[in-house]
Amino acid sequence: MNENIAKRNALLAQKVIRGLESRNMSGHWAASKEEALAVALSLIPEGSSVTMGGCTSAREIGLVDALKKGNYKFIDRDAFADKRAAMLAAYDADVFLASANAITEDGVIVNVDGNSNRVSAIAQGPRKVIFVVGMNKVRPDVDSALDRARHVAAPINAQRFGLSTPCAKTGACADCKSPDTICCQILITRFSRHAGRIHVVLVNDALGF
Repeated sequence: MNENIAKRNALLAQKVIRGLESRNMSGHWAASKEEALAVALSLIPEGSSVTMGGCTSAREIGLVDALKKGNYKFIDRDAFADKRAAMLAAYDADVFLASANAITEDGVIVNVDGNSNRVSAIAQGPRKVIFVVGMNKVRPDVDSALDRARHVAAPINAQRFGLSTPCAKTGACADCKSPDTICCQILITRFSRHAGRIHVVLVNDALGF
């Protein structure tokens, strides 16, 4: 990565971390994917039950592979014949892995969801939530974060899931009510009532969608 971009990212990340701390959440800076993996694993005690939503960023830093190989109880929803059972198992997990569709410079986390298992687990249930977030997802404020979630992340995810939504066909949000819409629920996480529950690992890279 360009040295000037990396410097800017590191400085901006500190602003985001201060914002998270003011909201009773913890932020962590990782200068590389390898460092992000080490930070994430440091937050997960061995023996923990761990599951996730569709967190591409966790896969990109090697976290999913590390959990499967390590001394952890990884709940792999892809291995469940009953997908509902896999989703329900997340609510009693020690750790839930997620990413953000966007995060603001002052630490507000924005996610949109279709089945809503991801946003519901972020809001309540698992004892700890760890977000892995590339610096490409940082936005100045909630309005621009929502704009990224709806107009950038949603069309890409609809396309990769093979859904029949207007945004999958055009690449642009149509504020649709399609049966396939993945913008069913919007979660804005602006504060954590429980200290030590939500952690955000900010990564000096472009991760996810």
